[in-house]
Amino acid sequence: MHSSIPAATIETRTSWVVATVALLTLAFSFGAPWVAVVALKAIAAEFGGARETPALAGSLGWIGVGVGGIVMGRVAERIGVRWTVMFGALMVCVGLVVSSLGGRWNLLVGHGLFIGFIGNGGINAPLYVYVSKWFDHHRGSALALISSGVYIAGALWPPIFERAVAEVGWRQTMWTYGLFEMAAIIPLAAIFLRAPPKSLRWRSGAFADPKPGTVLGWPPGLVYGLLCAAAFLCCMPMALPQGHLVAFCSDLGIAPSHGAAMLSVILGTGFLSRQLWGAFSDRMGGLMTLAVCSACQLAALTAFTMTEDEIGLFTVAAFFGLGFSGLVPAYVLTLRALFPVGEASWRVPTLLMFSGSGMAAGAWLGGFLYDWFGYYAPAFVAAIGANLLNLAIVVVLLLRTPATPRRVFGVA
Repeated sequence: MHSSIPAATIETRTSWVVATVALLTLAFSFGAPWVAVVALKAIAAEFGGARETPALAGSLGWIGVGVGGIVMGRVAERIGVRWTVMFGALMVCVGLVVSSLGGRWNLLVGHGLFIGFIGNGGINAPLYVYVSKWFDHHRGSALALISSGVYIAGALWPPIFERAVAEVGWRQTMWTYGLFEMAAIIPLAAIFLRAPPKSLRWRSGAFADPKPGTVLGWPPGLVYGLLCAAAFLCCMPMALPQGHLVAFCSDLGIAPSHGAAMLSVILGTGFLSRQLWGAFSDRMGGLMTLAVCSACQLAALTAFTMTEDEIGLFTVAAFFGLGFSGLVPAYVLTLRALFPVGEASWRVPTLLMFSGSGMAAGAWLGGFLYDWFGYYAPAFVAAIGANLLNLAIVVVLLLRTPATPRRVFGVA
């Protein structure tokens, strides 16, 4: 499997075992927010029909993941990722139980504080940093693999939740899944998530540890700020179809079960294509991957505004999954290529906070604009505008790279 890798590498079979465990962990932990997405109309009915409340709960969950990642990332550096992941799994369960109590504040606190901040916040960003320390040749592929856990969750759980909500209601679905995800994650973390190997700091090549100093000829803070802004602006439009597709389809007269299946198509396509984007980013670099994926996502969002029949929407959903799937791991790969490894423990979680905030803004804005206008077209227009700004930032940074970006961000 690794015959082409030189002997001087930290990568072993254990590296891929750890990456697979991280993938499964994220697939279970990020199943939690999808209950509220699938049951959005049912939950909204209990709050006078306003979709802003369940959409806001999802938004607070994403903000919590981002902010919590910064805090829990530092905790993981001190006590080890095994313990933050086990604690996070417990808190996700608590968050689902609190949310299932049904009040507005139960829903917001359960998602924002427990599922987001101290739940997935203790799992998501710490696992990105942790897994990146197990790889020095196939880091892009490994990051693409583990980040696919979010999309496995989106492909696997919505159809199951749709049937469960129809049979037993959204409250019982929430707390039952909470117990299930906790029982799955805690043993995996306890058995497999041990300390990563020591980095071979002397090695050269694409994933060698960068030296402090200017980045792409600019101050490091400026480049980092642009990357954070780009992450926010790409994830804001990314969240709109994911958070509102089931309700959007229902408004068009498409059965909720078909809307949930369409959501699974988005996330399933995202999972499969993300592995291709991982290999692409190992060769062509993180910034090039960001530019191509951002352009694909922009085209898919535009197509959503022009399509109303079910077959057409399934096709657009698959194309959307192809486009957005490579974005988040490409940001992490870019950070690791541009900034010293010693800064990863705060740079990666902070960028993921902006990414999560973008997801939160997109999910909330979709509900807010729908409640204001009564249809989703204005939300899609706002999403397209954000995506255009994202693409502009990425292209500017890409133009700052040398003429042979493969030697900077890809295989040396």
